[in-house]
Amino acid sequence: MWVIATAGHVDHGKSTLVRALTGMEPDRWAEERRRGMTIDLGFAWTALESGRQVAFVDVPGHERFVTNMLAGAGPCPAVMFVVAADEGWRAQSAEHLAALHALGVRHGLLVVTHADLADPGPAQEEARLHLEGTTLSEIDAVAVSGLTGQGLPELSAALDRLAAELPEPRRDGPVRLWIDRVFTITGAGTVVTGTLTHGTVRVGDELLAGPDRVQVRGLQTLNRRREAVPATARVAINVRGADRDTLSRGTALLTPDAWLTTESADVRLEAGGDLSGDLRGDLLFHLGSAAVPARLRPLGVDTARLTLARPMPLRAGDRGLLRDPGRRMIVAGVRVLDVRPAPLRRRGAAAARGAALAGVTVPTAADLLRWHGLLSRAELTAMGAEPAGRPVAGDWFADPGHWSELRRNLAEQVAHRDQGITVDAAARLLGLPDRRLARALVAEPLTIRAGVILSGDHASMPPQVEKAVARLRAELAGRPFDAPTAERLAELQLTGARLAAAVRAAALLPVARNVVLLPEAPELAVDVLSELPAPFTVSQARTALGTSRRVALPLLEYLDAQGRTRRVDNASRICVSPSADDGTR
Repeated sequence: MWVIATAGHVDHGKSTLVRALTGMEPDRWAEERRRGMTIDLGFAWTALESGRQVAFVDVPGHERFVTNMLAGAGPCPAVMFVVAADEGWRAQSAEHLAALHALGVRHGLLVVTHADLADPGPAQEEARLHLEGTTLSEIDAVAVSGLTGQGLPELSAALDRLAAELPEPRRDGPVRLWIDRVFTITGAGTVVTGTLTHGTVRVGDELLAGPDRVQVRGLQTLNRRREAVPATARVAINVRGADRDTLSRGTALLTPDAWLTTESADVRLEAGGDLSGDLRGDLLFHLGSAAVPARLRPLGVDTARLTLARPMPLRAGDRGLLRDPGRRMIVAGVRVLDVRPAPLRRRGAAAARGAALAGVTVPTAADLLRWHGLLSRAELTAMGAEPAGRPVAGDWFADPGHWSELRRNLAEQVAHRDQGITVDAAARLLGLPDRRLARALVAEPLTIRAGVILSGDHASMPPQVEKAVARLRAELAGRPFDAPTAERLAELQLTGARLAAAVRAAALLPVARNVVLLPEAPELAVDVLSELPAPFTVSQARTALGTSRRVALPLLEYLDAQGRTRRVDNASRICVSPSADDGTR
């Protein structure tokens, strides 16, 4: 199916034209039919001579209903732009064109109506002059009369050519369906409609609608029931899990775990509107069928931080527009660049951010990584970019410059520690979201031994000591705080010079006399203790760690000395986070 929106000034014959093409009444309300003026969105469809199914979203042309017009035209890939031969170009012709240009709509037809009332030539010439320099400058033109049928065969043929030129949508991608109508059917429940531009919806699917998870109970397209509907299509979805009061125009139905919702995004302001006014005032951001109050903070010549009144599911590359409802005009087209921008807290941060965004029109994975440093495959996809190249660890991708800086920082951390640093501790200190990244950073002259990152010239263990440490490590698997007794260390022949060799090689960690643990034990202990209600006692720590007081007390004193725990009185402690501003967690 191909979906085409109408556009143009009020009373220029958009609904009459749709009615003549489809034999259907697009105006749904009695008030619309009484006044002869479209107020809300109308829908109709027909089969062209080629067999292609074309659905029309008929939008209002009056200036009071621009928000409704944008809700209908926003998700549509093509437009039928209507100008009346007897009136020519008018105010809403200009505003609708500005909106379509700002949204980047490139496919369409110029249709000069009322050809039975006036010569269509002058109106077509005038319209061509206004279309020049916009995204619709190259569209074909047809003159028709919706009342007499003049030119309708030529219009049908032109629509067929237009449909053949439209790009194929992605039918295997995640769904983002912008709702444009919500109603209730007795015995069925809540039904929503919208223009499906990406992905495929199937009966039984679970989708997100804001915070709610809804299930697709039934599907219809063109008044026919379907088990699945691929893009592009007008679709009606019977949903379970949300009622009419919780759904509204502008809500998006989303594939779970595939989208990032955000209240803040960095954007590029593109041609198509009036940038001469005050961009710091209250604006409306239009995307899909949504219209959300927004404010702008300039970052560069044509970049800005967009702050939304409520979260929206956005992706890099999305095209929307900003409208000033006070001045009743399109301010700018908007190209979304980054949907998870860092806060602008320092002096000069806005200008630096603007410089970082300069020259980027549609961000690639490399751009997003340059801005964020590290991103998982799922994050990159949800942000709107296809991952390229090989991940550095697991499904994590890194900006090359950031990765090199992390590697230098790790080498510095290891150089300052005689006993090396555990992989988990390295991940914490470097702010890494996954310990696998810390392991992947290890390169000569660094090495990993028994879970500890060491410099290459660090002392090695004799084979007999290495074997004994391996046995002890196996015994402590699953119970890392059950320190071996002096008798057990003697049985393993880990005493005297051999124990000293294991300690020098950072394979074992003495936290007190006759209390020896594996080097990763302190970090593991902090993980456990940080889950306790603060403050906690030695007894509570001992129970949580699953060990004896012989081990718990010296381990806590070791953590005190390392700055990972802190006494608050004689009987209790709290955990200390290295990254916390107030020193606690």
